Amino acid sequence: MLKVGLVGFGMAAQVMHAPFLKVLPPYEVVAVLERNREDSKKLFPDATIVRSIEDLLQSDIDLVVITTPNETHLPYALQALAAGKHVVLEKPFTITSEDAEQLIQAGKAAGKILSVFQNRRYTADFLTIQKVIEEGMLGSVHEYEAHYDRYRPDPKPGAWREADSPGSGILYDLGPHLIDQALCLFGLPQHITADIRRQRPHAVTDDYFDLRLDYGFTKVILKAGMLVREPGPRYSIHGTLGSFIKSGEDPQEAILKTGQLPTAPDWGCEPAELYGLLHTTVNGKEIREIYPSLQGGFGKYYQHLYDTIVNGAPLSERPEHGYNTIRLIELAKESQEAKATIPCTQLMAH
Repeated sequence: MLKVGLVGFGMAAQVMHAPFLKVLPPYEVVAVLERNREDSKKLFPDATIVRSIEDLLQSDIDLVVITTPNETHLPYALQALAAGKHVVLEKPFTITSEDAEQLIQAGKAAGKILSVFQNRRYTADFLTIQKVIEEGMLGSVHEYEAHYDRYRPDPKPGAWREADSPGSGILYDLGPHLIDQALCLFGLPQHITADIRRQRPHAVTDDYFDLRLDYGFTKVILKAGMLVREPGPRYSIHGTLGSFIKSGEDPQEAILKTGQLPTAPDWGCEPAELYGLLHTTVNGKEIREIYPSLQGGFGKYYQHLYDTIVNGAPLSERPEHGYNTIRLIELAKESQEAKATIPCTQLMAH
């Protein structure tokens, strides 16, 4: 049993972390940091509510899960590691690659597990795309395009992600999902070209991006915006043998927002109407068919983490992955400022 201290109980904690920490038997949430409220009592009635990170770190816990705003990630993680705790950080890992490197070194010095919560590795669509590419169904992929679009024309009151502050904006919010998926599929890119914009009249930070990652033969396109009322395909992947087109949003987040716990045997399964279209050649025969999605499940992140902490299994979501995501965000901003394609430098082995 891993005893958990949960830092923050906002939307990220309530929707993406707490439900899985509640239902997975190897975990027990024993302390929650809430500055002013006691919202976590409904889900964790036996957990102690604390008002400071110092009080939380004095609790009898093994793992600290940090879900608070981006600027707190570095100081809270450093404190937790210094206190001898394993640490999970919500994405983005940190605000700067320099901070990320400092955290990596602190994790090594402490001899504790440090991981970034990249839950979008465990969606039905991405797991299916991994299989399609890894099994060579498309041949050699020459173009991969992924979107994370929304329609939110109006400001969201009190949203720190939309404020003019370090680590805010859509590139830091949704960019880590798309960038991390691309790195999982294709490794480290050679060059990057970025178009980062403020499209909504009230925007004080970026609310649109178009990133182009150059892998030589393979071109990766990553896009996100807040003014896309009618989205196109979420993923369009083209290879030398065929194409895979996938639309729709993974259902887990929407279900979790209703308060439903992830206990059903079919948790993470997509409805058939969201399955992708595979058009390719298999054994010399052309096929064009609906391809069933694999079962996803954000909880797989915590299952793998437990296996790492308790059984010594290799860590799936390594801190170096978090570093590379942040470094590519920095490079994207440099590319935008220069209005130019620039080399992808100072990346760590993925």
